[in-house]
Amino acid sequence: MRTAGAALTALSCLGVAVLTGCGDGAGGDGVSRDESGASPSASPSPPPDPDWNRHPRSVAAVGDSITRGFHACSALTDCPQVSWATGTDSSVHSLTTRLLGGPKAAGRSWNHAVSGARMLHMPEQMKLAAKHRPELVTMMVGTNDACRDSVRLMTPVADFRTMLEASMRQLRAGAPKAQVYVASVPDLKRVWSTGRANEMSKKIWNLGICPSMLGDPDDLTPVAVARRDAVRNRVVAYNEVLRDVCAKDRYCRYDGGAVFGFRFTGKQLSHWDWFHPSRDGQARLAELAYRNVTAARPPA
Repeated sequence: MRTAGAALTALSCLGVAVLTGCGDGAGGDGVSRDESGASPSASPSPPPDPDWNRHPRSVAAVGDSITRGFHACSALTDCPQVSWATGTDSSVHSLTTRLLGGPKAAGRSWNHAVSGARMLHMPEQMKLAAKHRPELVTMMVGTNDACRDSVRLMTPVADFRTMLEASMRQLRAGAPKAQVYVASVPDLKRVWSTGRANEMSKKIWNLGICPSMLGDPDDLTPVAVARRDAVRNRVVAYNEVLRDVCAKDRYCRYDGGAVFGFRFTGKQLSHWDWFHPSRDGQARLAELAYRNVTAARPPA
C-alpha cells in the first residue's frame, strides 16, 4: 500500500503527532440475520478440504507494504516485526506465531514482501518464497494496483490475472505442494469513509497517498464519486480474479473476501498516514488469516 514516496517524505513536515483514533475497534460482522425464525436460504457450507494442512510448520510471505508493516511502528519505515503474516511482536500475534509458537517460529518464516509492490512483482517474490520449500505461502497484494495517480493508470484486470497465474507457476516450479493462503484486497473506499472523519488524515492524504481513491477526500461531486466507485469496482474485480485463480490450484485457499469485508476503524489505521494498518490492524489481519488457515472448510 506504500504509494507516492515523495509525498510520504513530506509527511514528516506535518509534525506527525500520534492522534486519537476515530473508532473503538468494534465493528459488526456484516452478516444479515433473519429474525423471523424462518429457515435461511443460505448456500450449503463447502465440504471439508482433505488436501489442506490446517497446521503448517513453516510460512513464507509475499506481498506489499501491508505485509511489511509499513507505518505501523514509525513514519516512513517498514516494521516487519509487526507483520500480520510473519511478525514476532507479541501485541500482533502474527499468523506464524499463532501456528508455530514464539520460539518455534525462528528460522521457519520468511518475509519477501516489498513496500510498493504490485501484482507485476509477485512472480519474482514467489520464486524467492519457493526456495525455502515452505508449507504455507501467504499472499496479500493488489492495493498498489488500484492506488495509482489516476483511475486510468490502475492495473488492467486482464494483466492482474496474467501476472497472478505466472506467480502461481513460479511457486509450483519450486514448491509443488506448498499451500497458498490468498488474502483479498482491502476495500479502499471503506478506508476513505473511515479516515475522512479526521482532519489530519485529509491533510496527509492530500500529499499524494492513494490519489485514485483518497485524493480530494471532501469532494462529493458526481465526478469524484464516480472516480471512487471506479476504484472500488476494480478492487472487486481483482478479488474475483484472486478467487478464480486460487480455485484452480489444489493447494490454494482464498479468504472468501474476509479482508475486503473487514471494517477497519481509526484504531486499526496507522496514525502516520491513516491508510496502512496500525499494530492493532495488523493483529486483526492475523486473526482473520489464522481463522481461515486452520478452518476445516475453505471460506464460502
